[in-house]
Amino acid sequence: MALQQLPDYPWDLMAPYAEQASRHAGGIVDLSIGSPVDATPELIRDALRDATDAHAYPTTVGTPALRQAIVDWFARRRGVDGLTLDAVLPTIGSKELVALLAFLLGLGEGDAVVHPVAAYPTYAVGAAIAGATAVASDDPAEWPANTKLVWLNSPGNPDGRVLSVDEIRAALARARELGAVLVGDECYAELGWEGEWSDTPTPSVLDPRVTDGDTAGVLAIYSLSKQSNLAGYRAAFLAGDASLVGRLVTVRKHAGLMLPAPLQAAMIAALGDDAHVAAQKERYRARREVLLPAIRAAGFRVDHSEAGLYLWITEGRDAWTTIERLASVGILAGPGVFYGDGAPQHVRLSLTATDERVAAAAERLSALPELQG
Repeated sequence: MALQQLPDYPWDLMAPYAEQASRHAGGIVDLSIGSPVDATPELIRDALRDATDAHAYPTTVGTPALRQAIVDWFARRRGVDGLTLDAVLPTIGSKELVALLAFLLGLGEGDAVVHPVAAYPTYAVGAAIAGATAVASDDPAEWPANTKLVWLNSPGNPDGRVLSVDEIRAALARARELGAVLVGDECYAELGWEGEWSDTPTPSVLDPRVTDGDTAGVLAIYSLSKQSNLAGYRAAFLAGDASLVGRLVTVRKHAGLMLPAPLQAAMIAALGDDAHVAAQKERYRARREVLLPAIRAAGFRVDHSEAGLYLWITEGRDAWTTIERLASVGILAGPGVFYGDGAPQHVRLSLTATDERVAAAAERLSALPELQG
């Protein structure tokens, strides 16, 4: 295996647009990255403070209490019963796992890693780290014979697309036909807005309606960054095929990849309390209901975006043209080209801004300059 050349960090290209937006008289409205702005719930901070006497090394697999909290959460919130403690594993945020999973599973030259067409770029970076080849495809029939790892992302980043049970079942059937591991990145599962997802978590790759009770070759990843405002804690976990989890545990033990003990205590508190999650969802719902009509009134089309933390929008122009136009009224967005070659005319707007900043963005959208030509 050989580490491939990694791309430059794409967000560095946004510096001139951030500077332009910052010159607005009312200050910048940053809807680009999607970093939570609301306070970490007090019950989680209390749990962290109470666990600061952490004199011993933590274990890679996490405490039995944390693993049980993860098992219980999957049963209560994701409809996934029957997980055992050896089928779950806490991780240091989800990004490090996404970036390292292909490598940890032993993939390398000649192997393909499939990810969505509109996708979080770390899936492709993870393939490069392992020396494998990234393939952007949403159609299981197109997945090549050398596919060894398949990433699903539902609800999707950047597009907020939700995959149905039937779509996930088809992906799993094809992955098993190819002998590939199927991984669901489900970090936005609690944040559904439209249709049945408005009050129901979206389907998991571990849902028994998908697996028929057989989780062989299947993993799900979840992060507490969004639902619990724990982005700064780096608190995430995976679950699924116990044999795959065991393989990852062995590698991570040797590499010293373990979650600090106080953070494990904080995760237990977060996983055991649904009230703060519901409250945070309502904050995001209110911001979305302010921003969405303003976007449409300004002439943008909103695609997918039925769940998640983002609005995936287009005005039918090159994404960089839209980025510049938004920056001219003090709004910073994310260009679709950061998420693959399939969306050169889309931009992503995040809901992770204060109520005041979201209201400012809605007002400024009405002042966008007219399109020329």
